[in-house]
Amino acid sequence: MTDQLTIAMAQLNQRVGDLSGNAKAMLEWRAKAPGADLIVFPEQQLIGYPAEDLVLKPVFAARAAAELAELAQATADGGPAMLVGSIFVDDGGLYNGVALLDGGRVAAVRYKHELPNYGTFDEKRIFAAGPLPDPVEFRGVRLGLPICEDGWLSPVSQHLAACGAEILISVNGSPYEIDKDDRRLEQVFAARVSETRLPLLFLNRVGGQDELVFDGSSFVLNSDGAAAHRLPDWEEHLRITHWKRGGTGWSCADGPKALWEDHPADIYSAMIVGLRDYVDTNRFPGVVLGLSGGIDSAICAAIAADALGPERVWCVMLPSRYTSQSSLDDAAECAAMIGCRLDTIPISPAVEAFDVMLSGSFADREVDITEENVQSRIRGVTLMALSNKFGHMLLTTGNKSEMSVGYATIYGDMAGGYNPLKDAYKMTVFAISEWRNRHKPRIGLGPDGPVIPDTIIRKPPSAELRPDQKDSDSLPPYPVLDKMLHALVEEELSVDEVVARGFDRAEVARIERLLYIAEYKRRQAPPGVKLGTRNFGRDRRYPITNAFRSG
Repeated sequence: MTDQLTIAMAQLNQRVGDLSGNAKAMLEWRAKAPGADLIVFPEQQLIGYPAEDLVLKPVFAARAAAELAELAQATADGGPAMLVGSIFVDDGGLYNGVALLDGGRVAAVRYKHELPNYGTFDEKRIFAAGPLPDPVEFRGVRLGLPICEDGWLSPVSQHLAACGAEILISVNGSPYEIDKDDRRLEQVFAARVSETRLPLLFLNRVGGQDELVFDGSSFVLNSDGAAAHRLPDWEEHLRITHWKRGGTGWSCADGPKALWEDHPADIYSAMIVGLRDYVDTNRFPGVVLGLSGGIDSAICAAIAADALGPERVWCVMLPSRYTSQSSLDDAAECAAMIGCRLDTIPISPAVEAFDVMLSGSFADREVDITEENVQSRIRGVTLMALSNKFGHMLLTTGNKSEMSVGYATIYGDMAGGYNPLKDAYKMTVFAISEWRNRHKPRIGLGPDGPVIPDTIIRKPPSAELRPDQKDSDSLPPYPVLDKMLHALVEEELSVDEVVARGFDRAEVARIERLLYIAEYKRRQAPPGVKLGTRNFGRDRRYPITNAFRSG
């Protein structure tokens, strides 16, 4: 029996499906902690998280088992033992679990008991639930190993404590959501410590995987609830923690306590990480986007520069006859401030060609939104042509307010591969734009100083698809619209409940109708960074054909 332990926390990124690459990275990080007794990795670090239906392929599970066996053999060198998350096939069932690798062998395996099945999680569809897990004996210490959701609920931790666990080590794949880092520490896992009177190590991953972003923000709590360590958010990090057994049990010596980002810095960093990993993991040389002179495209260009570096961002101004000189000037100034490439490709020749092509069919019809959408689609075709020719991923720039009510053109401004603003309401766009003009993000690769002209932030939003067009011509002011949408989407309130907050009934009913009938567009939208609890897609799954109205 030992009275001291050194545990290394490896807060890492990962690549879904890259079994050999993930295993190699874990061995490289293990080599950085030669004096540790144990190095801990996040949930499913070997296979990448979430691997979704990849785990249902028998060949995938077999290769994961083979990689795990090789990792186990590596621990025969006398270095740190490894706690590795992966998938396991046992008696015909598929499990999400962790393996303790020590002395050249798989010393123990524990399966996840609580399977989340809400929001972004579909684990009951994929995995079998493991039994309530018993502690694992390691160097004479009984370790409790609650896996992610096991630690978010009480039963597993209480069972482990009742079975004699001395330290809880919780490995997680916990995606970023607004306010979630503090909630993990101060509410959820502080409650586990209070209930069990055991110290707890919480380890989370960092990085982006499609729409999910992982913020890290790992920590250690002693049995009195005090934080002994707080790891940085958004960055890979190795933390060596020192543990000692005393008269009242185990405790962790104090270490550095990182300050996690406040709003809206955390939102901006989530967008950086999500976009960076999506572009780099999928091996795009950079991104291309339409820079209109409006705030949405301007902040997307800034996010892209902070994620990838300005040299990998290609902006294109696509003016029509309705594009104002101020928009041309603002776009040019914005690109100069960011330091990215800007090309100008007028779309008037294509618009005129479409007018001629459609003149016979449209002869007895008035000009309407159809012609506006043609302009947007011409821009989409032009940008996609550049993407196809040069390989840059096309970035879309629509915000959640627009996508909620269908104010986006399918096959036009919705065409592209990824959208940093997909889960950001318009007022959030204003907030992060103003924040970025005052701060350079810690993880950003863009320039110091302001990146968006004040004229862009101050101007009334407009698609500029007809003379003197303003968004406010057909939508409530964004401060009002966003509050309505938050109530209808995030809170799932009825029209009556929203009206009770002081909104006009006819307007709320109209917005609810627009929200429902735009579902078909959202199904065809590109992926984008998840920020809140009800993003369109994984969190909110509504039927396209839907006759229900609440008011």
